[in-house]
Amino acid sequence: MSDHEYYGGVEGGATKSKMVLIRSDGKIVAWSEGPCTNQWLIGQEECLKRVNDMTQEAKKSAGLDSDKPIRSLGLCMSGADQKEAQQQLIDGMKSKYPNASQDVSVSSDTTGAIATATALGGIVLISGTGSNCQLNNEDGSMYRCGGWGHLLGDEGSAYWIAQRAIKTIFDHEDNLCVCPFDCTFVWNTIKTYFKIQDRNQILGSFYTNFDKSFIAGMCKELARGASEEKDKLCLQLFCDAGDILARHIVGLEPKIDQSLLDGENGLNIVCVGSVWKSWDLLQQGFTNVLKTNL
Repeated sequence: MSDHEYYGGVEGGATKSKMVLIRSDGKIVAWSEGPCTNQWLIGQEECLKRVNDMTQEAKKSAGLDSDKPIRSLGLCMSGADQKEAQQQLIDGMKSKYPNASQDVSVSSDTTGAIATATALGGIVLISGTGSNCQLNNEDGSMYRCGGWGHLLGDEGSAYWIAQRAIKTIFDHEDNLCVCPFDCTFVWNTIKTYFKIQDRNQILGSFYTNFDKSFIAGMCKELARGASEEKDKLCLQLFCDAGDILARHIVGLEPKIDQSLLDGENGLNIVCVGSVWKSWDLLQQGFTNVLKTNL
């Protein structure tokens, strides 16, 4: 084993993260998992600690010396879109956890996703806990639409779907914006998921003990309501999510290099994230936008 060097890759998400450790001959020698590593949600110090924990766990699993750094560590991270933030993560890993890796590189989760799927470039559209969309042209130019976090973006994500469901109930009960669909299933789902009896009791989950990934987790229950119960409000929430996700692609359309469109298989669009598991619920809204606008 001493004749080989080792390389690590981390996919850092807003709910969970994964790491793979690869030997210089291409063999995968270990995997490890961790929780959220989005620095905007947990802070940079905690982000670095969690990355190091995953690295050390993978090294231990592979039988490597924990004090000997691997050759290189690549981090593709949710919340690491800005160059300044990327450099801070690199500097932080090298100064605080020098035994993790000799070299560290950082890019956004969108960059990692498209590079994994195709070397020619294309669009990656992430819809997990949050959402983001990035175009990579063959000439190396990159353009982004969305990905501004839960206060300014995350359209079409699990958090967005769950938050819209809750807001729909609030507005309906306030007679501010009356929902045209029966709200019974969604309201009962909210009460069960958050273990509450009235609307006031949910406020702490948003204003005192905010946990984005926990709130986003209710999206699974809404997906069940749409697919199994055929609840009309749930179905509409996912149709709307498909619509707004497609609009990210439409937003990037003017920046797409013609070479990506002229390829053998046309434009590559890589869809990443757990919300895409409900493609049957997103499809109508998604395809309608693309057919109308492209």
